[in-house]
Amino acid sequence: MIYSQNNKFLIYILFFLFLFKSDLNALENKIIVKVNNNIITSLDIFIEVNYLSLRNKKFRELEEINKFQIAKNSLIRQNIQELELLKNVKEIKIDNKIYNKLIKNFYNLAGQNSYDNFLNYIKKNNIPESVIKKKLTIEVLWNQLIFRKFSKNVQINQEEIKSEILSRDKTKEYLLSEIVFNIDEKENLIKTVKTIKKKIKKNGFENAVLEYSVSSSSKNNGNLGWIKEVSLSSKIKEEIKKTKIGELTSPITIPGGFLLLKVQDIKEVKREIDLEKEVEFIVRKKTNNQLSQYSNIYFNKIKKNITINEI
Repeated sequence: MIYSQNNKFLIYILFFLFLFKSDLNALENKIIVKVNNNIITSLDIFIEVNYLSLRNKKFRELEEINKFQIAKNSLIRQNIQELELLKNVKEIKIDNKIYNKLIKNFYNLAGQNSYDNFLNYIKKNNIPESVIKKKLTIEVLWNQLIFRKFSKNVQINQEEIKSEILSRDKTKEYLLSEIVFNIDEKENLIKTVKTIKKKIKKNGFENAVLEYSVSSSSKNNGNLGWIKEVSLSSKIKEEIKKTKIGELTSPITIPGGFLLLKVQDIKEVKREIDLEKEVEFIVRKKTNNQLSQYSNIYFNKIKKNITINEI
């Protein structure tokens, strides 16, 4: 992976200027980044900022330069995924039924009660539907690619899960949020964690998630919801048990990076067991977690062979 030094001040001014343009056609379009032969322009980043603002309220509270950096990095990641997908699929396309289901979830998330209202909403916010369709398509195809490549490597011991479920009539659940981050070999883990903690103290956990987390949960401020204790790995469980409510765990090594968990709350619940459903839920959760880790490893691997030039 190759980076050239960019003029951050010039880019910031460019970004600041086009924030105030309401007409996409009036925006002077400049190439900002090249990802191999793919280009990312100022218009792309402008649209991405609007898209991320639509997806995440906390994103709107960030400083403009931080919005720019996050949007730029998001598009770099998307382009790298697209380049890899083109090596593995005939075309970047999904079935209309799948797209219709995804877009319905999307416009419900945006607080719109119909497809037509949603189209008017995104038009008003300068987000072409074609951009949303492409992003959702790449997300689906990427997940399918990871499943094809790595599902055979997923290791789940269902008997162990059953035994653990049946061994307790009460269990704990943890309300968790996460930051998943990568560091270069030359960087110091302790220094990186200190930087993240300072950012949390200054701007709040959710904003730190947007800036540092590479996990898909960043779209939801890092929120993982209530997680059953039985679904956690022993390593994560051990760290959580040492962590008070409102505090962060120590950095946890996971495949492809490091994990910081914030323990938002803890509750003890009496177990009314539907064993089959319980096992199914935990297997699905563990499978998705493992595939997410493989996704990060695979992405980091292919990224090393990509040339990224910031103009």
